[in-house]
Amino acid sequence: MLRGADIVLQCLRAEGVDLVFGYPGGAIMPLYDALDGSGIRHILTRHEQGAVFAAEGYARTTGKVGVAIATSGPGATNLVTGIADAKMDSVPLVCITGQVRSSLIGTDAFQETDVFGLTLSLTKWSCLARSIEEIPEVIAQGFHWARSGRPGPVV
Repeated sequence: MLRGADIVLQCLRAEGVDLVFGYPGGAIMPLYDALDGSGIRHILTRHEQGAVFAAEGYARTTGKVGVAIATSGPGATNLVTGIADAKMDSVPLVCITGQVRSSLIGTDAFQETDVFGLTLSLTKWSCLARSIEEIPEVIAQGFHWARSGRPGPVV
């Protein structure tokens, strides 16, 4: 049976992603474990803000969608400045963050942050996948929104 992390990587490959930028943390570790041997290169940055700006620079120079990965809570909030910059400059960017278990959302769990609500005004589209069945559609929609019309960031 495929794990959510494996499905995310399949979807990224289907979108033509061969490079991601990020900084690991607890809630996103399954994705980092799955990255090994996935064929998608990863550039480890010093912090999440470095990841989002590196992904933005990559998008600007290659014309591809930049991808940044961060954990939940403070990892996700560290992406905000880069997300805002990408929106102002129309840079296609997909940010993927970890989150607490679905059953813990809304309970003030460790490192739970409303990333969806926090980024609504800064993104073209923001979404929270609540099950692994939703992952393929959420990733596809994210890349569609990042590329379509005036390009910009999605979370």
